[in-house]
Amino acid sequence: MSSSLRLWIQIAHLKCAAANDENGLSRFFSAMLVLHEYNHAGRGRKLLPMGLSRWMRMIVCACIVCAGYLALALEKPLAPPEVGPYWVRPSSEHPAQPVWGHAEGLRVGLWPMTGPRGLLRVYSPYLGHADDRMLNYIAIEPVIQGSMTRSFSELEFSQLDEVDGLRFWSADSPDDATPREPTEPARGVVGHDGDVETLTVYVYVESYRSGAKVVLRLTFRVDRPYEIEIAAFTTEGSRTLASCIVTATMGNYARLRTLHLRGGTRSAFELWPAFDGPDFAPRVCFGLDDLIMTPEGHVVFAATPNEEHPEDADYTPRTFIGWKYYGEVATQVWRSEDPHPLLRGCVNGRTEYWASRSPIPGGIAFENFEMIEPFREGAAFWFGVFPGQGGPLETLESGN
Repeated sequence: MSSSLRLWIQIAHLKCAAANDENGLSRFFSAMLVLHEYNHAGRGRKLLPMGLSRWMRMIVCACIVCAGYLALALEKPLAPPEVGPYWVRPSSEHPAQPVWGHAEGLRVGLWPMTGPRGLLRVYSPYLGHADDRMLNYIAIEPVIQGSMTRSFSELEFSQLDEVDGLRFWSADSPDDATPREPTEPARGVVGHDGDVETLTVYVYVESYRSGAKVVLRLTFRVDRPYEIEIAAFTTEGSRTLASCIVTATMGNYARLRTLHLRGGTRSAFELWPAFDGPDFAPRVCFGLDDLIMTPEGHVVFAATPNEEHPEDADYTPRTFIGWKYYGEVATQVWRSEDPHPLLRGCVNGRTEYWASRSPIPGGIAFENFEMIEPFREGAAFWFGVFPGQGGPLETLESGN
């Protein structure tokens, strides 16, 4: 398959999936609108032959999308996760949906759940979202010692599957690195931390071109329904890492615009008062002196929307349905219980939704939202999604 055709299929799949709409016809036309947007912006000319007219390119795109839907229709459906008193875990019948988390709280999933490969999906159905509606994605971006360049889990070409986006797969043990199909997920191990019940699953990432080899340990605690702990480890044969950045990549969906810091709040408008255009606004970072510290010594980096009713936003007619927020507002939080002295909280921003020319209602908003520190084996960050727009300490106290 040519790289151009593969890219068009992935664009179509991403845009169909992002709609989170049970109506296949609606998803089809949503995808076509976005593909038309790509052509209108001139990007299609780089992916399809120059001699084709705009409408001919649209016809080719339509054929690709139809072929994709036919392939999906012939696949065996994935068994839904099992919901217990405390936990959501993948079914023991395969193929199964790779989803883990709280029965009444935050959950995470892997591809082939809706969305691109090479990313963790973050679900928060308690905000009034559908079970498969992502609030955010989390990418894994290691940096090799001596380099300043990140490796991107969702953009690198998979040597295992020959598509863009590295394969993620799950295991019940950190000692089981054998690649497996994502649709044959581990169930996760129920254990205890003192008197608190936990659910733990390991997520392996296919080797990066840089030579980085990473496995994540995901841990849920029954007393923290709105959080997940993410700890990163290198596996055998990995090159030495300078850092392993675990970044929330889709702040634009919730239109996060306010950071909560030790000295007060900072808005996206203050950080980039004049920025405009289709690219990312430059990354801005805050050190330990700027970040909030709890009485327990935990460092907190929190972001909230600046809208009380984001579902009432005025979108342009060309805005893709998958970008239109619904449900309650929430505070998104990164937390480190054992902060490195060089820990930083960082954000970048956008004025247009990713892979489109559709402006974000209200102006620039944060896109990537992350904590960064020098790599330490097993160092963990907690990511949380708490209902409401309270300050971070108030949010943490009310959510746990």
